[in-house]
Amino acid sequence: MSQAFHIRPAQPEDVETILQLVVDLATYEKEPESVKATPELLRQNLFETPYAHTLLAYSGSPSSPGEAVGLALYFFNFSTWTGRPGLYLEDLYVKPEWRGSGVGKALFGELGKVAQEKDCARLDWSVLKWNKPSIDFYEQKLGATPMSEWMGMRLEEAGIDNLKSLAINAASS
Repeated sequence: MSQAFHIRPAQPEDVETILQLVVDLATYEKEPESVKATPELLRQNLFETPYAHTLLAYSGSPSSPGEAVGLALYFFNFSTWTGRPGLYLEDLYVKPEWRGSGVGKALFGELGKVAQEKDCARLDWSVLKWNKPSIDFYEQKLGATPMSEWMGMRLEEAGIDNLKSLAINAASS
């Protein structure tokens, strides 16, 4: 028997739920101590100045929702090659007891709708190399193509701060 669920865009009152799902994801990825998000930061950056957007999957129906069972957190980027926006999926998480129930596929289905509504040329995301179940799902169920020629790069706060030494000082030019 399949479990009933529905998906909807997150609202400001969902901040605590979003944070708990982020912590659950970080725990699954073996890095719970890396979560620095707070309810205030999520409220500010998802709803007040919406740098990102969240879809939430809930058990039950829209008229009788149950618990949150998954999330997809995404933002828009831009491709100079296509001249169009892209959708970047930052995080997708489905609670373990709901995996295999169609929640992940349905979240991707909703992301596809958003990408088409916004005329996105691409939908990109990253996956940890050790996460074989997710990689298999992306390749076999979604038909996703691994980007093996590209390597992710990152600067965190200290690295970003160090970039100041590279900036051109307008007053001295």
